[in-house]
Amino acid sequence: MSNPELIKNFTAGGAIAAYRFVRLSAADTVVQAAAATEAIIGATMDVAPASGERTDVVVNGIALVEAGAAIALTALVTADASGRAVAAAPATGVNNRIAGIPLETAAAAGDIIRVLLSPGSLQG
Repeated sequence: MSNPELIKNFTAGGAIAAYRFVRLSAADTVVQAAAATEAIIGATMDVAPASGERTDVVVNGIALVEAGAAIALTALVTADASGRAVAAAPATGVNNRIAGIPLETAAAAGDIIRVLLSPGSLQG
């Protein structure tokens, strides 16, 4: 179960799958996150908006997010190329972003897990 503390409504700047991390693309517009280096602002809920549609985004609290791979409970998570949660890792000379902390493990890609949204960064 998610426990969102703050939900903001945005216009989708492209098609976005449900339970994915998103980033800002323009004023009041979000797109699906596509890299660990992007500044993730939150996660979509159970609706997958088409481009131009309005969508609710959990920007604070606990969000449900689809995993892109197995994730350990102690990992920090970021976005993969499809906006799914994956373990974050520092990279030399790169400012990788953190979206949050998983509150449960993901056994495999496709699992929906609870993530405590807590933006940050890792530098290698």
